[in-house]
Amino acid sequence: MNPSITRRRFLGAAALALPVLSSGKLMAQDAREALGPKQGKAKGGPHPLQALMQAKPAPLRAELRGVHPRVFITSAGLADLKQRATTTHKAEWQQALAGLVAMKQDPAPSPAQKRRAQNTVAIGIAGAAMAYRIEGDERYLAAARKYMEAAVSYPVWGYTYSKPNVDLAAGHLLYGLGMGYDLLFDVLTEDERKRYRDKLAHQARLLAAHFAPKPGKTFSYSQNHCFIPIAGLAIAAYAIWDEVPEAATWAAQSRAIFSRVLDVASPDGYFYEGVEYWVFSMPWIIHALDAFAHAAGDDLYDHPALQKAHLYMAHSLTPNGQDIFDFGDAFEGPLTRSRHGDEAARTHPNGKLHSNYNLIYRLAARFKSAEAQGVADWMKSLGHVCAEDFWTLQWRDASITPAPITALAPHHHFDDLGTVYWRSDWTDKATAFAFRAGPPEGHHAATLFDKLPDWHLSMGHSHPDAGSFILYANGTYLSGPMGYAGIPRSNLSNTVLIDGQGQANEGHGHDAFADYPYARLDTIRLTTVNLASDRAEIVADLTGAFRQELGVDKLERRFTYEAGAWTTTDRLRASRPVVLTAQVHGDTTIASRGQQRYLVAGKPAALQVDIKTAGARAVVEKGVVTAAGPPGNVDKGPREERGSVLRISMPAARETSIITTMRPVNG
Repeated sequence: MNPSITRRRFLGAAALALPVLSSGKLMAQDAREALGPKQGKAKGGPHPLQALMQAKPAPLRAELRGVHPRVFITSAGLADLKQRATTTHKAEWQQALAGLVAMKQDPAPSPAQKRRAQNTVAIGIAGAAMAYRIEGDERYLAAARKYMEAAVSYPVWGYTYSKPNVDLAAGHLLYGLGMGYDLLFDVLTEDERKRYRDKLAHQARLLAAHFAPKPGKTFSYSQNHCFIPIAGLAIAAYAIWDEVPEAATWAAQSRAIFSRVLDVASPDGYFYEGVEYWVFSMPWIIHALDAFAHAAGDDLYDHPALQKAHLYMAHSLTPNGQDIFDFGDAFEGPLTRSRHGDEAARTHPNGKLHSNYNLIYRLAARFKSAEAQGVADWMKSLGHVCAEDFWTLQWRDASITPAPITALAPHHHFDDLGTVYWRSDWTDKATAFAFRAGPPEGHHAATLFDKLPDWHLSMGHSHPDAGSFILYANGTYLSGPMGYAGIPRSNLSNTVLIDGQGQANEGHGHDAFADYPYARLDTIRLTTVNLASDRAEIVADLTGAFRQELGVDKLERRFTYEAGAWTTTDRLRASRPVVLTAQVHGDTTIASRGQQRYLVAGKPAALQVDIKTAGARAVVEKGVVTAAGPPGNVDKGPREERGSVLRISMPAARETSIITTMRPVNG
């Protein structure tokens, strides 16, 4: 997936101690979501970000003032990269040159309102500028100039109808044009420098004003619509530092916001918005931190979320190496797995996963991690694709001896997000599963609200899927969720329903957790996790996932794998009679194979489902998703059929249980 891409894409007193998740009025993913900043009621005293800006202003290093390039690298560093390009990194560099977008197509003409068009222009500038500085070929300089002129020609950076000048495209173009200005400064004419600098300053002022700390303003620090624009602001600030006085404020503002981004990041390395958004978002965290480290000498990298990020990506890949354990807003479920639909060419060009694995090379280099280096090498060996291949020249440290992927434990428990991954081995023939049950932004988030009053949550990319599982065996994705949804619901995942209803406040927009107490979500947890080489046992408390009015006093799911079969045991105690429903999804069809047995179709393997509870009633229905709508109205997308779902229900009762066993069979 191209990182220049974004999609269409009460527990009494304890509950009162944590905030209710509030939705904002600013148009964002949908009209109820507040992505980036949100203005609330002003309180006394300065905004917390102002103190951070004063304490850590991240000024440009004195020795870099009046010097270009300087944001990510100096002329001396470029000389080292030129040597790499003909020796240790020759093959990778040639691959990067062959893939430069600026050499393949013209930039989108103004006003460039087609989806993702401006993002692509930003990546085009950065790649062509880097290529020119390494190769010295005038063709790359001409391409960079053409793309830079296109960026300047756009009257609005971003969509005119949704967060113009302050959202993702603005961040992309501040990065791209800023990097082009910095790398090419010495070969640009005075007129070009002024034109590019003036555009950068104009757009930076608009974005900085939008994100400026004011009393009562909060920020969705963990959400990509907050930190991607701010990454661009930081890069632009260092690029034009000498000529634009406000640049110092922009750098301090960006650094303060990124310190909060890291404060709220999950310490277990899991990315709560899902794999697709890791691929899209992580480049901007890396770019920003690299700019702070190099331009300001302010290294923010030492955080467990970054030290463990390679574990998240390694375990998120299914054994075939090209599909993912797709929790949350990640791809389009059955459509993506069959390589059908409009998105397949973007997410899997030539059938290979667009994973941006070279980001892991950067993390491996920073932390001197043989394990991370090995994960990146493994992903590269699978034929994965990176949007900014040209960064591998700088990011991959050839002196690090990689640990083989087989040295990595084949199972992992991300304890903050309550997610477990297990596989029998690291071959493409492995049996594997994933299971999750935890609060959408992790347990750590519940400890931060009192400390960070300037943070608000925006969790639309996380689905109401506590207690859900994904199964893979015999070269086949057997069962899992239905993918990216404009309105995420529990009936799109392999979890349970109560009286046909799902978790939290689903069904009212893109954020299923809006206006739902995080204290209640924080009670969703894995109470037992036992993982061995040939078996697994997981027990999850799902009680807090459901609204109190549904009457759930206790809901527990036990999930086991042993002797080649998975078993779910769901036990419910309620304050009134309710219907408990368990779900198993399939990418195509599901058919009855006799009493209490069903077959989830697949190739080369299928999934046999045996209902072990007498009195259970099963129905097979179409999987129906509200697909993602356009930016600003993501919840207004069309209804799509994606696969099928087996729903197993017990008659209404105050106490009940459902036991289901699943095993792979020939398809």
